[in-house]
Order: sequence, then structure tokens, then C-alpha cells
Amino acid sequence: MANNKLKPIVKWAGGKSRVLNQLQRYIPTNFNNYHEPFIGGGALFFFLAPGLIMNNAKAYISDNIEELINLYIAIKTNVEELISETKKHIYDEEYYYRIRSIDPKDMSDIQRASRILYLNKTCFNGLYRVNRKGQFNVSFGDYCDPIICDEEALRNASEAFKNAEIFAGDFELVLDNARKGDFIYLDPPYVPLSATSNFTGYTAGAFCAADHRRLKKVFDILKNRGCYVMLSNSNTEFTRELYSDYNIKTINAIRAINSDATKRGAIKELVILSYPDTKIDLASQAL
Repeated sequence: MANNKLKPIVKWAGGKSRVLNQLQRYIPTNFNNYHEPFIGGGALFFFLAPGLIMNNAKAYISDNIEELINLYIAIKTNVEELISETKKHIYDEEYYYRIRSIDPKDMSDIQRASRILYLNKTCFNGLYRVNRKGQFNVSFGDYCDPIICDEEALRNASEAFKNAEIFAGDFELVLDNARKGDFIYLDPPYVPLSATSNFTGYTAGAFCAADHRRLKKVFDILKNRGCYVMLSNSNTEFTRELYSDYNIKTINAIRAINSDATKRGAIKELVILSYPDTKIDLASQAL
């Protein structure tokens, strides 16, 4: 299975597909297992998956968004039934809002997975957002014949999940499985860039400043445990002060999702490492 055959299944705000070429240089040359507790679209996981499988390494991927995790579990365990169910959907506005209005609790796990995949492919900007009641509330998207069911991508993703443990939960659960020599990538909801912005997430509860401080404590524990930890976040004074004791790098990112088109484009982001990057090689050499 080659890296170029793998890609994220869902479009995700803050996805790392556009910055993989910059993140690669900071991936440790040698590590044991891989952990990503804010999996989202999973661009870095899918990039690493062929090497993980070849080396018989495990991946522990999780998120607190249960619908997303249910989708990934369905892809891993029953991809053919998921494909069959997803092919039933049509790109139509009235149909979209009817599917959006269904309570996923009234559906089977495969139907839930197919529903969230359909909504992601046909909603505005591919966003995942829920209201305070946990209900998906993104409007219908205007596309030209979108691909709702990419069968090849789904089957490739199912293969990538072969050695992965997939579960829903808080990011602190990474501490249950991470061991010395493991590589952990942390990609939380970003600290807002402006003082007028709010700390927000994509679940019914917000990811606030206290959560970022709690994440910093997890980062410290993992580092002291002997893990290789890499974290992405926005280029803010808050972030720089919080991780001032660590190796802070700057990359150029592209913001592709924003309701205001003028705010899409290049922006500086931080990559924070628990290890010195001078001792690591390009990921292509590691894999």
C-alpha cells in the first residue's frame, strides 16, 4: 500500500494535507507505535500508515466526536456494507435536509456512518459542526456533481486501519497506551488568533483555554515518559508562552475553510516538538 493511494476520507477544518510536506521533516526517524488523539481527517496518519503496517506497528487513533469515530470503525470493520449504504444517497437539497434531520440514535452504526459521510461530502465547505444539543447544523453545499462514495479511497482507508485501535474519548486517554519510544501527534482545536475570538470546538462543548493548559500537562507527561511528541497550533502569544520550554518551529499553512473567502490563504502556524529536530531525518527516509 503506497502513501499516494491513501487520503483523508472526510474534509476537515484544520486538516493537514496541505502542510504534510512541512510536517514530514519533523517526524522522528525511528519510533515504535503511533498515537493521534485528535484524529479529525487524519492526513498525517494516512501518510504514515504504509510504514506502520510494514513495521507491524500499532496506531491508536481517537477523537471526542463520536460520529467521526463510528465512521472510521465502520470503514475498518465493514467497508463493503458502508459502501453499499452510501451509494444509496443522492445529491439533492431537499434530500440533504431530510438526512440531516434524522437523529443518528435512531440508526444502525452503518447507517450513522453513511449519514455523516454523506453530510460531509455535500454540506457547505465540508464542515463538521454541531449546535449545543449536539445536532449537525451545517447548511447544504453548492457543488458540481460531488463524489459522495469514493469506493477506492474507502477500501484503501480500511486497509490503513488494519493495525489501528480506534476509539472515542478525551485526549487524555492517550496516556493509557503511549509508551517510551512512541510518536504522538497532537492537533487540537486551535487557539484563536484574535482577542475577540472565542475558544470553540466542533462538538457541543467548546475547547477552551483551560483545555489547552490541560493538554500542555499531557504533553509534559508524554515527554517525560520518553515519547516523541509533536503538536500543531496557531501562532499566538498564548501558545508560545505555554510551550516556551520546548522546540518551537514555524510553518506556512493554508486556511482553506472560512465563510469569508478573503480570510482563506497562507498563515503562519506553530509546530512544537518535545525533541530536537536536528537529530531527525526526513520522513521519507524513515518509512
